Amino acid sequence: MKLSQTGMGTVKLNNIDNMYPGQSILLQTGQLVQYGAGIFAYNTVPLLIKRKIEQIIVETLNKYGCIEVLLPTLQPDTIWKNSGRYEQYVNDGTMLITESNKGTFCLAPTGEEAMLEFAREKLKSYKNLPTTYYQIGEKYRNEIRTRGYLLRGKAFTMLDAYSFDTNEEEMQKSYNNVKKAFLEIFEKIGIKVISIVADNGAMGGKKSEEFMMISDKGEDKILYDEETGIGLNTEVLEKENYKEYLKEEYGIEDISNFKEIRSIELGHIFQLGTRYSEIMNGKYINKEGNEDLYYMGCYGIGISRTLAAFYENYVLNEPKWGPCGFALPETIAPFKVQIIPKMDDQEKTDMANNIYTKLQQEGIPAILDDRQNINIGSKIKDSKILGTPYIVVLGDKTQGENLEIENIKTGKKQTLTIEELIQKFK
Repeated sequence: MKLSQTGMGTVKLNNIDNMYPGQSILLQTGQLVQYGAGIFAYNTVPLLIKRKIEQIIVETLNKYGCIEVLLPTLQPDTIWKNSGRYEQYVNDGTMLITESNKGTFCLAPTGEEAMLEFAREKLKSYKNLPTTYYQIGEKYRNEIRTRGYLLRGKAFTMLDAYSFDTNEEEMQKSYNNVKKAFLEIFEKIGIKVISIVADNGAMGGKKSEEFMMISDKGEDKILYDEETGIGLNTEVLEKENYKEYLKEEYGIEDISNFKEIRSIELGHIFQLGTRYSEIMNGKYINKEGNEDLYYMGCYGIGISRTLAAFYENYVLNEPKWGPCGFALPETIAPFKVQIIPKMDDQEKTDMANNIYTKLQQEGIPAILDDRQNINIGSKIKDSKILGTPYIVVLGDKTQGENLEIENIKTGKKQTLTIEELIQKFK
């Protein structure tokens, strides 16, 4: 990618949001563009990271035997009326609707209804079960109070998955299978999460767990035992029978050692049982030739929310400047190295173009900062804003074919030839 073609200029960071410095930097530098409260556009680098997160999700869920589909986000109101949730979502203002001469349509805030409609036409026999479908797409919720930028918006990208089984025992197996996949997904992304006991709330069902990233920037308060690694959402304690619930479902008998900490919710999984199957006539033919209800599980990861947490997790803090960019991990960063030439030196610009071309030919994603009338110091600062893990500066000190490559996170430098540089990233 050539920076001159992106329209990116140099930006002096001011008044960084102390609560969410990462997303504040993204907005000030045009990597995120806000169209309205809770509505954002993604520039190139955040978009590519978002796609990488989606790729990790798809590859991992496929590995665990899940099947990808894609359902419409614009849905007729009838399927929501069938489940009995239309009035609830419209009255509390959560669901965005549009009326036309062809009927009333909804922008989906979640996907249980649409997925059950989809599965009912496909999973007609016990021979088709168990099955777990998943999709990645946009969801819409008319949040009264958007906050945390991408952490709670009106439009957001979500992974939602749904398992269909013949009985409760099989449902629990599917639930544990997806739980294991989720933990692997976050590990691959580079975010440490814990799964905690949660309340099913309006979703219904018997059991649920949230995937939390421990962070003082989180809006959720949880109780956590550092020794055992067990946590629970404080909402669970509002249950009248919470002691019995914790003991029966999770084997937790004593919470006296649990301490209150803050966290960011990135995922949530539920055992729904037959709640939606009963309401929406979700049935299959069992071994005896009789109709039976699906046992369902529901699983979600907020992808745009995970992207926000990812950026907040990798903010680069310098003693002199404070939050000034990102030190993105090489496994996720869309570009591995940023080439910064002195543009008024023809030899250095030719050399930069040569390095860039060779990296492109070898399939190594790189950024060439070919912007005119910007000094090298400003370009180095901009490389931190983009989060590129390595930079190569071609200035007055560059001699011959030896290149000095610097690790943005550690500041460590090493000298390599062009060929050695290519081998490093290959």
